[in-house]
Amino acid sequence: MGAQASSKSFFKPKHGQIDFSKSRWAPVVNCVVCFRKKILIVQRSRALRYYPGLWNGISGFLDDRKSLEEKALEELSEEVGLEKNQIVSFRRGEIFDQDAPRYSKTWIVHPVLVKVKTDEVRLDPEAQRYRWVSLTEARRLELVPGFDKVLKNLSHWIL
Repeated sequence: MGAQASSKSFFKPKHGQIDFSKSRWAPVVNCVVCFRKKILIVQRSRALRYYPGLWNGISGFLDDRKSLEEKALEELSEEVGLEKNQIVSFRRGEIFDQDAPRYSKTWIVHPVLVKVKTDEVRLDPEAQRYRWVSLTEARRLELVPGFDKVLKNLSHWIL
């Protein structure tokens, strides 16, 4: 979830950015990217601090004053190389809390469905693999806790 999740380096906030790595509560955006009724899921790098090796949408901390759409665009650009001109639409899902006892944290998850014009992506080091899958196929994978709820929350817009 964003660059601050790396276990190999310490997060240094940029000007105006909040470091949620040691907070009990942490707001995050989790984007379900959709192209022709398939969704993009990425397998998180094994080097990441949170949920290494698990499958997830495109996610990141809401750690500055940017809007939810601006943060989603930033994460999409950084993590999979999708730019604003490749976005067809954004839809916000219902915000929910996801407890993570393993990390002594509660994520405040802001689900977002992002429909795109292309299935071409470019991974950054936060992910080791990606797949375009159906909702059914996604649910069979080892998902980040709460991602199944993100999918359920947004599924009626995907189909």
